Amino acid sequence: MLDQAVGTKFAHVKPDDTPWRGTGLRDFFLYRDLGVADATGGRVIAQLVRANDPPEHGTGWHRHVAEFHIVYMLQGWARFMYEDKEHLVSAGDCVHQRPGITHYLFDYSPDMEYLEIVAPADFGTVDVDGPCEVPAPTPWR
Repeated sequence: MLDQAVGTKFAHVKPDDTPWRGTGLRDFFLYRDLGVADATGGRVIAQLVRANDPPEHGTGWHRHVAEFHIVYMLQGWARFMYEDKEHLVSAGDCVHQRPGITHYLFDYSPDMEYLEIVAPADFGTVDVDGPCEVPAPTPWR
């Protein structure tokens, strides 16, 4: 099964091939498509996400309707609540968000940038009630 490239095509995206856009899931981040959704026929999305505005309220409590989701922090840091536990995700860290996990990205550095890989590409996001209070974000200077 894995030796067959069913419905996929080769993709090689260079830094200047796709622009940073403010039209993603969150208006305080910028997103850059890496061509994987098109190459996989929508099975997987790979995108870069970077801080654009200071964290005022964060993402709010939510979960994703996805089969697979990882975040690999390229630079800077972000503070997440995963269920009732706080996690500092720093450059070089990789997080596998199991399907349906309730989480909240509430703080991040001005230079935060991460690679996000999710299946399927058109994954959903559902706002949910959180299990606990969330710490305040760190103001940018």
